[in-house]
Parts: sequence; C-alpha cells; structure tokens
Amino acid sequence: MSRRRIASVLPLAALLSFTQAQPLLAQTASGPGDWPTYGHDAGGARFSPLDQITPQNVTGLTEAWTYHMKGTAAAAEESDAASTAQRQAEGAGPFRTGGRFSASETTPVMANGLLYLSTPYHSIVALRPETGEEVWKFEVPGSGQPSLRGVEYWPGTLQSPAEILFGTRDGRLFALDAATGQPIPGFGANGIVEMKTPEIMGDTPTTGRIPPLGMTSPPFVWRDLVVTGSAVQEFPAIGAYGDIRAWDVRTGALVWTFHAVPRPGEPGHETWAGDSWKQRSGVNNWGFMTADEKRGVLYLSMGAPSWDRYGGDRAGDNLFSTAVVALDARTGRRLWHFQIVHHDIWDFDAEAPPALFDVHRNGKAIPVIGVVSKSAFMFILDRRTGKPIYPVTETKVPQSNVPGEYASPTQPIPSAPPALARVTASKDDLSTVTPEQADYCRDLVEKNNINLGGPFLPAGADRVTVNFPGTLGGVNWGGGTFDPRHGYFIVNSQDLAQTQMLVPAPGAPLPYKQGPLFGRFWQESTRMPCQAPPWGSLIAVEVDTGRIAWKSTLGVTDTLPEDKAKTGRPNIGGPIATAGGLVFIGATDDARFRAFSSASGEELWTFKLPAAAHATPITYRGRDGRQYVVIVATGGSFLNSPIASDAVMAFALAK
Repeated sequence: MSRRRIASVLPLAALLSFTQAQPLLAQTASGPGDWPTYGHDAGGARFSPLDQITPQNVTGLTEAWTYHMKGTAAAAEESDAASTAQRQAEGAGPFRTGGRFSASETTPVMANGLLYLSTPYHSIVALRPETGEEVWKFEVPGSGQPSLRGVEYWPGTLQSPAEILFGTRDGRLFALDAATGQPIPGFGANGIVEMKTPEIMGDTPTTGRIPPLGMTSPPFVWRDLVVTGSAVQEFPAIGAYGDIRAWDVRTGALVWTFHAVPRPGEPGHETWAGDSWKQRSGVNNWGFMTADEKRGVLYLSMGAPSWDRYGGDRAGDNLFSTAVVALDARTGRRLWHFQIVHHDIWDFDAEAPPALFDVHRNGKAIPVIGVVSKSAFMFILDRRTGKPIYPVTETKVPQSNVPGEYASPTQPIPSAPPALARVTASKDDLSTVTPEQADYCRDLVEKNNINLGGPFLPAGADRVTVNFPGTLGGVNWGGGTFDPRHGYFIVNSQDLAQTQMLVPAPGAPLPYKQGPLFGRFWQESTRMPCQAPPWGSLIAVEVDTGRIAWKSTLGVTDTLPEDKAKTGRPNIGGPIATAGGLVFIGATDDARFRAFSSASGEELWTFKLPAAAHATPITYRGRDGRQYVVIVATGGSFLNSPIASDAVMAFALAK
C-alpha cells in the first residue's frame, strides 16, 4: 500500500481486547441441512455440507415441485392491481411488471421446517420444503412492496417465538411469527416499525414517485438485533441518509445507528468538502452484510454517493461510499474501513456480501473477508484489521475533463487476484461474432468518436466514453461462494460496459446530466455486447495464492449457431457451493439453471427455465431425507430479461 487512506483501523491491541471480551454468539443455523439466512451462515460463505447430489449423479436431477407465487386467479388479480400501482409509484427497475407476471430476485430461507420467501405480489409465504405446499401467506398491508431479494429468520428463544423479518420499498420493517405468519404484537406498532425517521429523512419528502427510503434486500440478524441497510434515491443528490441501524428483534426499539456519511467530528468527515455531507443520499447498504460471530463484528458493503455520475458537488474521497466497513455489532462503532473506489463517479457500488473464510500462509490460518464489487477487482482483507493480504497499489487513473469535477488521481488496485472482468478495451477488442455485429459495433464507435480505455475512465464532457465494467459490473450484488475443500472463492462476473457522457443541465439540481448514447455497450436488437466474448464467466479464485484456479464460460446466446453460441451472457444473481462437489447458479439472461464441478469448473448439468433466474439459489435437506435445490425464475432485473414466469422451482434426484 502506498497511501494510508486505503484502510483506517483501530489499534490492534484495542481490537484484540474487544474481540476477547465478546461472548459467543447464538448460531443462526438450525441444522446442517437448513439454509436459515441469505448466505447460509452469518459469514456469507453460501457453502452447504450436503453431499447427496454429486458430479456423478447430478444429471439425474429432476423437477420436484413448482410453486407459483401469483397464487389463485382472484388473489392474483387483486395483487396485480396493487403491485402495478406500487411499481408505477416506484419507477422502473427490478419492480417492473411484465404484463401477466412480476419480477423477483428473492432467495428463500429454509429453517424451522419451512421454506420462507417474499413475493412480488405483496406477500410473504411459508411453504413445505418437500412439496411446495403453501402453509401460510401474509398479505403486506399498504402499497409498499416487500423486499424483492428475500427475508431474514430469527430462531427465537424459549420466551419468544421464531420470527421472519423483512422490509418494504416504502420504508417499513416487519416481524412475523415464523410458525403462523401473524405479526409480532410487541414489535413496533403491531409488528411494524417505521424506518423513515426524522433523523434519517431530514427535509426529504416521505412520498413521491420513487420512495426516498426503503429496503430491497433482507435485513440481517445478529443475536437479538435486526440490522438494516436501505435503498435510497440516486438522484437528486440531497435526500435521505443511508445510515445503518440496529433494532431490538423483540420490540423494534432502535438500539444503535452508524452514520454512513460521517458527521462533524467523526472519522472520515474530512473526506467531504465543505457542507457536501449534509443530507447526502446514497452511501448505503442496499445489498447485503455478513458477520464474524466469534468476534462480534459486522461487515457492510456500501454503495456509491448520490449522484453517482458526477461529484463536483462533493469534492474528496467521500467515505464511507463504495467501501467495506467493519462495525462492533453490539454498538455500531466503526472498527475499520477499506474504500474500494475513491470519489465514486461510476456507480461502482460494493453491495455483494463480504464473504468470510481463511487464507493459509506459512502454516497459519489468517481470518479474512473476500470483497467483490462492480469495479471487478477482488480485495482479500484481514478481517481483524482491514489490511490487504495481497499488496494494493494506489494507481494513477484517467482524470475527468468535466468542469468542476474533482476525480481522484489514483484508485486502489490489488496485485492479486487479477480483475474478475474486463476493465479496459480498445478498438482491437470489438466483437466479430457475426459480420453484422462487427459492422454495427465498429460504426457505433467510429461514427460517434467513442473513447475506449480504462480502467476508471470517467464520463467525458466532450465525447462519449465506454467504461469497463459498466454500471452492472463486474460483479453485482450476487457475490460469490467459498468452497473450503478446495480453498476456492467462486463468483460469476459479466463484461457489459456502459456508454456515457455528461452535458450541461441548466436549472437542474446538479449542473450536469447524462448525455447522448447513455446505455449498455451492446447491439440493442440482439443484446450482444460490442466487445469480443466471453460476456459472462464463472471464476474460481484460489485464495491462498490469489491466482485463478479455473474460469468457465457462463451462458449461451440462443440466437447464434450452436458452434458460436457459447459466448457467456450478462448475469445478475449468485452461485452456491456444496460438499457434494458442485456449484449451482442461475443468474444468466439465457434462462438456464446450471451445475458446475467446483474442482474443475466443468459444466455438468443444465436446465431450461421458464424465465431467467436473476437470484441466488439455495439447497437443503427435507424431512424425507432428500437434498433439494431451489431457484426463483421470473426474469426481470436491470438486465430487463423478459418477465415470463412466477415460478419457484425445486429440483432433487429421482426417488
């Protein structure tokens, strides 16, 4: 490291004293065959000890059951009306309607003998994990859609029932009895906590076309606290704070708050010039968090500041944006931070869950977290201190020519692992998959004088730039999985660049807005990116060395001849790994569900789904002893895949 701003930590002695004083935490997993939280365990490894399904028998997987989230015709019609009204209020994106169906990115949780999930039809449901039979259904009151990526489970105590916790897009936090689906009476007001508090909102209106604060991902349970991030506005820049808050899981009382944008006197405040910190929106955890249960430490992945394309109104590095932050889980006190992107003007959110694992060096196990983001770089950090395991260099990067912009002169780039997606391109890298596409992409670049380069190429003021990765990554919120048997961190990535340019915007809240040709760097009619494939990959990083153990092409382009179709595809969602030696993943916009060998990366099984599965799967053991793998397949997401299904699908070996 050549610059001290890469990581800021507590003195090691103080941190060791803190960790030694921590009591052991309650375990979130209720059994080795369950999947009780989004990442399977608090550390987010997404590794299941189940081994019934193996590389030798995976081709015998068949559809075990399908649950249709839309429900009966009458209920669906009523729910569709509410969902459509809500989506119109919330704007475009993952909440889009596809006509008959609605998009979902949910990952179910399995605990307490039931499978729990949020639906895009204003409901939370509990299913029999062996049959998909509906046990209970909770209709969310009001107009706020439940978080589209799932729910969280709290196992309860002898005195308190197990709970299902979730947030809504309009900023409410709910607690339900896990056995019955009824609201917990003592939690907030009849099971609901209002998250849009004056301290967070300031003068920001609490209503409007797009809700200024809500939740799109599940909350996170640590002991008897439920910790929440939030989805906040990306424009205009002034709005709701993206603070992290912890609430009592029984009562809903606020326990602590971490200021995502540091207030005066707090560490990091100096990275916001003048009053640019005031009511600054963005800088939020709209994705996922993890925890070191033994040490009592929470790890947060934080998003870019608003507005995330222009930062002339917020000179400085802008902590704690696009960073990973470690907090004392009991108090919310910052322990250390590591900023992945300084002064983010690329929307390179770090929202994937930081995964906990060990790196082995000189006969010792070093506890680390693996941090991935849209930037495509992976940072492996000692989770006790935030210091990189592999050297990180502050590297000079291109500077902005937008008047008033203050781009960071350098960005942190790790020596290992190598970038997980393309971070630069030239005209020599343009696609020639078909003659028609070659002509289209060459003309697009030459006729519009598009600037190719990178990494960290800012939007231009005088010409369109192409930035690799684009605003979808790299690695998006799905993150990766850690297979401890091989020491591999396995993650999906995509090469889908963004074209962008800033032009003056007189009279607007900021002096600049997006200019012409803003969008994906692809041929819209074919959805084929304009650089040479692969366009999507599944990658195994050997964490003990930082090298790439294997890399597999992820996805096919169905419109191409068979001999050219294996191009890889844009993807949103994540993988899981199992002790059976398999990696399961949906994610791709080609509507496939796949199994790969975790040892070699060989694709072993493929199933054509009714729609793309832009979600992370789970696996569990039913009471019948069978291992099931479940994925939600609706289409949608910011890839705009066709929304063609409402299916939750379970697979198992034939009886």
